[in-house]
Amino acid sequence: MAAEPVWSVDPRTGKPREQVAVEATAEEVDRAVRAAHAARGALADRAARTALLRTAADLLDGSRDRVVEAADAETALGTVRLTGELARTTAQLRAFADTVEEGSFLDVRIDLPDPGAVPPRPDLRRWKVPLGVVAVYAASNFPLAFSVPGGDTASALAAGCPAVVKGHPDHPATSELCASLLRRAAAEAGLPEDVLVLVHGFDAGVALVRHPLVAAAGFTGSVRGGRALFDAAAARPVPIPFHGELGSLNPVVITPAAAEERAAGIGAGLAASMTLGAGQFCTKPGFVLAPAGAAGDRFLDALAAGVGETEPSVMLDHRMRDAFLAGVAERAALPGVDTPVAPGAGGAHTVSAGVLAVDAGRLAAGGHHLLLEECFGPVTVVARYTTREEAAAVLDLLPGNLTATLHTTEAADDPDAAPLLAALTPLAGRVLVNGWPTGVAVAAAQHHGGPYPATTSTATSVGATAIERWLRPVTYQSTPDRLLPPELRDGNPLGVPRR
Repeated sequence: MAAEPVWSVDPRTGKPREQVAVEATAEEVDRAVRAAHAARGALADRAARTALLRTAADLLDGSRDRVVEAADAETALGTVRLTGELARTTAQLRAFADTVEEGSFLDVRIDLPDPGAVPPRPDLRRWKVPLGVVAVYAASNFPLAFSVPGGDTASALAAGCPAVVKGHPDHPATSELCASLLRRAAAEAGLPEDVLVLVHGFDAGVALVRHPLVAAAGFTGSVRGGRALFDAAAARPVPIPFHGELGSLNPVVITPAAAEERAAGIGAGLAASMTLGAGQFCTKPGFVLAPAGAAGDRFLDALAAGVGETEPSVMLDHRMRDAFLAGVAERAALPGVDTPVAPGAGGAHTVSAGVLAVDAGRLAAGGHHLLLEECFGPVTVVARYTTREEAAAVLDLLPGNLTATLHTTEAADDPDAAPLLAALTPLAGRVLVNGWPTGVAVAAAQHHGGPYPATTSTATSVGATAIERWLRPVTYQSTPDRLLPPELRDGNPLGVPRR
């Protein structure tokens, strides 16, 4: 049977641009994983990993125009957005290089022997070691920062784990270009190129998560696709960790006092956030609890005005466009749902942003559960509540999220702020006050994850602690110093932070 071609498609027209690869067969996936597995020993050298990550960042920056041009041709996200995304991607690679060099991610803990303890304590030395080959499933909406050179790949390599990346079909040419740069970086750092291998194809993705030499997986995508892979990872003869980011509604709550204070500003800010990147951010605020009454009306008017001024946009592919059109039509048809700005088709290849509105009481009574599910694209749902208790009742119905946002007063005390913040905290991994969730800073304190279905684990995929997903602890007991890894030896010859 002939291998299926992998085409680069222009989302602005829906027409194929070029064939860039062929889908990997089961045999080719096996070879890719075995090649990556054979390269894992070379990654044990922390200095080489640091060099790899920094060289990869330099090569990506040096190829900026080519990378941005390729990504824009396949995603229609625009050169400004993609230039910023590339800068974020290379900064993330350098940040992981700093993490590896500094060494505290190894979490070294040493308990010296104490014969007088009850019971007696032997010499115990604990650190973390890499799991092995990591399968990375690239995202559609971030062709750089969450794709081949993105956070899952960068953190896996930083941990000492080779990565086999299943490229996303929406940007295969971008994936091939970035993979070639990362493999070149490996060679320049004195490492085997196969510390990073790229494969294409749906069947290849399934074979990858089932391969016995794959030790863990990272995924960013839909609930349906992520859950299928998560279940496959758990059903293996030897189950593996599966760190998936699946879906998020990212609720926002506006207190009555906040609406009185700055309704127009909140409405304009929400319009900008929910339409950013054609509403295709995983952190798009897709559900808003706003107070009923005159102040809430002013907020909704400002939101509608901002959204109404947004030009029709191209989504990442026509399949997503079709799903968006079907999703907003189904939601708008529900009884009691108003359309302050009707979302829908903006043209043959575009969509128009929109706003749906409903009484929160209808949701609190258990109706319209569809409005509490993510709709990927430029639309948000505004539920109007009359009491704090009604807002809290709706929050109780929400699934897990990446983010949750509270808008309260900026100067005066707000009696609703603390109770509503407490109600939002169990729902998300990142809780914001008086801001917007689109945009995820790469920082040590960042957490990009949340209760299911936002993610399938408690880990983060952004920030320094993302490396922890690909490590496991090992303790050496009563082991002669000469046999210990250098990081655990007496005198700390490598200067690693230790407890």
